[in-house]
Amino acid sequence: MNRVATESSYTITLENLNTEKEGINYVLSHDTRLYNISKESRKFLLELLEIPNSYRRSFDLIMLPNHNHNTPLTQIKSKEDVVLVELKTTKKKLIDNPKGFFFGATENEFKLARAFGDKYLFCFVCLHPEARSFSYLTLSELEDIIKTKRTQFQINLKN
Repeated sequence: MNRVATESSYTITLENLNTEKEGINYVLSHDTRLYNISKESRKFLLELLEIPNSYRRSFDLIMLPNHNHNTPLTQIKSKEDVVLVELKTTKKKLIDNPKGFFFGATENEFKLARAFGDKYLFCFVCLHPEARSFSYLTLSELEDIIKTKRTQFQINLKN
């Protein structure tokens, strides 16, 4: 039983990672202000923005509103140059994205969004073939349209 559950969880995780990659590729091809940063660039960015390392996975992409993806990241001089972008991706058919979106978010994502205000965006990506789209929301815009929100704990047990 445990092995079956583990294999199923693994399959779901792989599917989710593939969907996320597909979402990243979709928005990168449609918004030239977005960057998918390397591990080294992320480290530089965390230092520049004075973000603790524990938040390194609390955003997926960065946006440079006054540049395009050909601009070298070394041109980033201050917090004001950067918008952090967290992707939420679905294959569900959403005609009016993000209406009807169901997603998970971490406490760190919400903390970082509060700290950065308009410099942190949630990007909702719909990959359904009949409704491909994406939309950006700030935390305050997101909070205005949240229907329900619940806390869920993810727990790892000792070996």
